[in-house]
Amino acid sequence: MQTKCLAAGFKAPNWRTIKNRLESIDLQRRAKRRGETSIVKATTPTPGELGASQPLELVQVDHTRADIIVVDEETREPIGRPWLTLAIDVFSRMVTGFYLTMDAPSRLSVSLCLLHSVFDKSAWLKDREIDELWPVAGLPAVLHVDNGPEFRSRAFIRGCEDAGMNIQWRPCRTPHYGGHIERLIGTQMGAVHLLPGSTSSNIAERGEYDPKLNAALTLREVERYIALEIVGSYHQSIHSSLCRPPIAVWREREGDIPLRLPHDRMRFWLTFLPEEERTLRPDGIHLFNLRYWSSALSADVGRTKRRLLVKYDPRDMSRIFIRRPSGNFIEARYADVTLPSVTLREALTARRALLAQGRREVDMRSIIRTAMAQRELVDDAKRKTNASRRGKAAGSKSKGDRNGWGSLRGVDSRQPVPFVEDSD
Repeated sequence: MQTKCLAAGFKAPNWRTIKNRLESIDLQRRAKRRGETSIVKATTPTPGELGASQPLELVQVDHTRADIIVVDEETREPIGRPWLTLAIDVFSRMVTGFYLTMDAPSRLSVSLCLLHSVFDKSAWLKDREIDELWPVAGLPAVLHVDNGPEFRSRAFIRGCEDAGMNIQWRPCRTPHYGGHIERLIGTQMGAVHLLPGSTSSNIAERGEYDPKLNAALTLREVERYIALEIVGSYHQSIHSSLCRPPIAVWREREGDIPLRLPHDRMRFWLTFLPEEERTLRPDGIHLFNLRYWSSALSADVGRTKRRLLVKYDPRDMSRIFIRRPSGNFIEARYADVTLPSVTLREALTARRALLAQGRREVDMRSIIRTAMAQRELVDDAKRKTNASRRGKAAGSKSKGDRNGWGSLRGVDSRQPVPFVEDSD
């Protein structure tokens, strides 16, 4: 510092002056420039409050990347970190539902989380050999979500409108409005950190521990572990804000509200599925290079000119759902019934592999030789055509000269031209 000041012709400041200047900078401003998020959070005022007066009045939904690496069902080799979508009832702090998948957050993961939230979970728990109760069911009055694309999609908005659920988007740059779901996510990830293959939430805490080397649980096993953690521990433990277990608060007030359920479970699910628009061809509907057909489409072939709405489940591309001009959805299957069911990811991967194989099989030298031969052919044809046209033009000129009507060049107009009659 002193060297730089002397080089610039200034007197070096005293160290106390520098210290006072640094301490005079606002703590939050300094923390933002240094990336100290904990200090930024601690120094940010949060006067707003998000609350509810009864169960299912307000439900928050959000996603997180789970801090664990899962293994394949068959090979038991690590395949990556899954995504967890959670929903919480703000009034009782009960988890209303969740969905675990290897795919990034999407309308589908929101749809499946809502399906789990809204309907009775007895069969779901029995299938996973869980004996604890999970009494939450019913449509929420308001869904509180962030501004992610999956929550701004037309399918999501239309699905909520059809089911009678209002949407409340979190104001930008106000993370404290999502505090309930954020704390729930932190609680669940804390339990996951105890599992083999955990990545923890801090690289420094991980040390020399290798999550991939220690990964041992499949996606379904992690799902069951999280379900057990929710119904057997979280719901039964005293919540710091309620000073009571969430399930006790729910049991006390669940009779105060009418149970609202979708009239049609299948239609409720369909409204949230991803969608595309396709033209009905004589041989069926083409989607992602797969062809689908249903006998119910026979009455519409050649009779409807507008594109049809097509819903699909990326987990199972063996069937799609098509909205006919009448407004009803019908199920269509592979046109080739011998094809096995695949996911959308598998179908797209196979398509890319086929295209890559095709590119490898292309003989670029042959293509270039052909292009050059075609270019030479065109150039030669143009030369021949131009030469032929010039020859015809020259022939016409010579014929005109022989008839006496050729060029007037060289004729002296000052001398009279004798006529044939004058020669007599």
